[in-house]
Amino acid sequence: MAEEHAVIQVALDRASPVPLYFQLAEQLTSAITDGHAQPGDPFENEVAMSERLGLSRPTVRRAIHHLVDQGLLVRKRGLGTFVASRRVHRRVSKGSLYEDLSIQGRHPSTEVLKVASEQYPKAATALELDPGTELLALRRLRFADGEPLAIMQNWLPPRHSSITQEQLEARGLYAVLRDHGVGSVVAHQSVSARLPTAEERALLKISSRLPVIAVSRTAFDPSGAPVEHAEHVYRSDGYTIDLVLEEN
Repeated sequence: MAEEHAVIQVALDRASPVPLYFQLAEQLTSAITDGHAQPGDPFENEVAMSERLGLSRPTVRRAIHHLVDQGLLVRKRGLGTFVASRRVHRRVSKGSLYEDLSIQGRHPSTEVLKVASEQYPKAATALELDPGTELLALRRLRFADGEPLAIMQNWLPPRHSSITQEQLEARGLYAVLRDHGVGSVVAHQSVSARLPTAEERALLKISSRLPVIAVSRTAFDPSGAPVEHAEHVYRSDGYTIDLVLEEN
């Protein structure tokens, strides 16, 4: 007999500009984090959920995939999908590194290394644009209290080509984007560690033996449209990732 799963009640606003998959993912996330779905519980499969909610399977699949990426659900081959027994949540600020440093009482500053129009197929694909699209490419060196902390590379859709070097030197990128009509964002981010390149060693003033933290991120606005793709490199002796671990 199949193990019974809890049915999570969902209220979707089909007239809202917020994509249905995002509304669904947000409400499923709340049900898990609020304890309505318990760790180890079997999770409703996408076929049953799509039929119950009157949604297409790709919409439901995208929402469930989002929860898997967040560590809230785990897929077990041949068994189905379950609420994760250990939930790992990255504490993510809604602001930029510039704003985070200011909040912590540190003095951020920026050296702009590049503001240019260029093609970068990987970023264009992440931004759901043709791979040959000319993107606004930004490269910055971020300092904290006068010490180099991060090399920040960002690619933006061409509609943001009016962003200037002076704006980027004075403020964080997200603050500048807010002035260009981009509000709150949700980001998919991956983090890895590696040894630095020769150029990274020179810019960050580190030895070849000190690893760097490499972060790749694509940010989306509430409608689900991608707004920026980033590839940042941080000194591992000056950057900390805070996680909240819950044992159940």
